[in-house]
Amino acid sequence: MPRPLGINAVLAAAVEAAYGITPAVNFFKLPLVSHGLGEEQPLIEDDQLGFGREGLDPTYDVITNDGDVVVPVDTRAIGFWLRQTFGPPVTSAGAGAQAGKFVHVFSSGASSIPSTSIEIGNPEMPIYSMHYGAAVNTMKIAMARSGMLNATLSLIAQGEMDPAVATAAGILQVLRGPRFAQATGSITVDGAVIAEILTAAISYSNMLEKLEVIRSDGRISGVDPGKAMSSGTLDTRFATQTLLNKARGKTPVALNFGWATPDGFSLNFNLPRVFLPKPKRPITGPKGIQAQFNWQASGAAGAQLTATLVTDVASYA
Repeated sequence: MPRPLGINAVLAAAVEAAYGITPAVNFFKLPLVSHGLGEEQPLIEDDQLGFGREGLDPTYDVITNDGDVVVPVDTRAIGFWLRQTFGPPVTSAGAGAQAGKFVHVFSSGASSIPSTSIEIGNPEMPIYSMHYGAAVNTMKIAMARSGMLNATLSLIAQGEMDPAVATAAGILQVLRGPRFAQATGSITVDGAVIAEILTAAISYSNMLEKLEVIRSDGRISGVDPGKAMSSGTLDTRFATQTLLNKARGKTPVALNFGWATPDGFSLNFNLPRVFLPKPKRPITGPKGIQAQFNWQASGAAGAQLTATLVTDVASYA
């Protein structure tokens, strides 16, 4: 029997119409960097006394299926994960330089979060595992000068079906690339490019709460969204006092993280109301002095975060 290899793994995902109910059609084949999904059911040591030093049988505890899925930030497939993180977008046809493309605008703070059925397949064996009721708790994207641009999705799933020898995803619609490059990234603060930023990170959390009800199968019955939270970091080489002065002023700034390709694809995260803390500026050696701003976004004036994707995919439903 052939050994399964990660290079041949297939990720298929579909939007669930009802939580925990896997659809029969409309699965997308999506690119994958790594995944950590899978049901776990730990054992509880027996606590009975009076039967000697040899322990009795343990008891099985509840079932969990939490894990991270790392995906590339590309021009097509990332839209599916943005939809599952923020909810359905507002979509319009592109105009001018965006003619022939679609503009999808995703906003934070949706009242409900969609769930996903995700099948991980290893066709060599073959073996296919379907994870259902998967909801995105957090999405994190790190920016640097070079390297691969990935998004880490922390998921909470309801369960996993028993492995099968055939896929349950049916005919797949392929969504893939090309990938946005770290080298094309840009960061603006109040509309101005800040040149001294070395690395940055943006994180959005739905603050999901598991509904851990009593039920015979040991699984959760769902998740409830909590307060939306957008935060991140800006690591800067201390060359000017631009960001420091903004932090000292204790007034919110507008942050924008974006990437673009020469053929008109783009992705932008816009945060119109962000607070910068006053950071330390430690000196740890003879080289340049760096400072880190651990920022937080506010939704006091509206959506704290909007993600705008310009792509040639009309719909992610």
